[in-house]
Amino acid sequence: MPIDAAGALAAAPRVREIAWDHKDVQLYHLGIGAGRPATDPRELRYTLESRLHVLPSFATVAGGGAPGVIGTLSAPGVDVDLARVLHGGQRLRLHRPVPVRGRASAASRVVAVHDKGTAAVLVLRTEVTDADGPLWTDEAEVFVRGEGGWGGDRGPSGRPSPPPADPPDQVVERAVREDQALLYRLSGDWNPLHADPEFAARAGFERPVLHGLCTYGATLKAVVDTLLDGDVTRVRDYRTRFAGVVYPGETLRVRMWRTAGTGEARVAVSAVERDDAPVLADTVVRYG
Repeated sequence: MPIDAAGALAAAPRVREIAWDHKDVQLYHLGIGAGRPATDPRELRYTLESRLHVLPSFATVAGGGAPGVIGTLSAPGVDVDLARVLHGGQRLRLHRPVPVRGRASAASRVVAVHDKGTAAVLVLRTEVTDADGPLWTDEAEVFVRGEGGWGGDRGPSGRPSPPPADPPDQVVERAVREDQALLYRLSGDWNPLHADPEFAARAGFERPVLHGLCTYGATLKAVVDTLLDGDVTRVRDYRTRFAGVVYPGETLRVRMWRTAGTGEARVAVSAVERDDAPVLADTVVRYG
């Protein structure tokens, strides 16, 4: 069996040193669609080094290494075909604001392996710490088609919850550039699914799709800009499930519901051009 659940769970954390600076942050922000309009003071917070703020989702690419969905495939006990892998979900917990420049230690290990019958789901947790203590905790949920059926724990339900029935408090739309995936991948996710039409076809898609983490970052930016007055330091926790794909050139519709008295916003994201096909589900941003 390509996935040895016991071996993956028993393996010691893999530790690597990561570093980043303002250029990495600026490239990431451009990769998720920041900088439009280019001279807007609200956008210059993401693109101009003299006033740079770091969107917390930058943590998913900090250090330029393989993202969690790719890193999971090189974990002990895991040997699967990349074409059968989908990013199922992502969670980020911030212990402190992400600095513009940093050096840190990232320790990653598989903390759960679920048997969904026709697929397996692995959860890779990464703890990032610098000289001053914990910075963030990142969890990637990786869905591997055709690797279930060994009788393991099924884990939590994979069925997304519907968005709130009430009208959203805010709705914004964000256009995705035709070359957005080509720009975003420069931050470290070189999966050919997002650039190579032949590989995308082998994976079952009509053409290359946008990185789920690009949509993840663009959505958090929309929430921060709309609900938090652009204050990136207020974000405490951000989680989502990837419910569908985005094709470069489409438009994201981001609907937001504030939860009164909780410091929490529910979010749903859909693709406008495909009759509001769901893209992100069960999305929650917690803030202070």
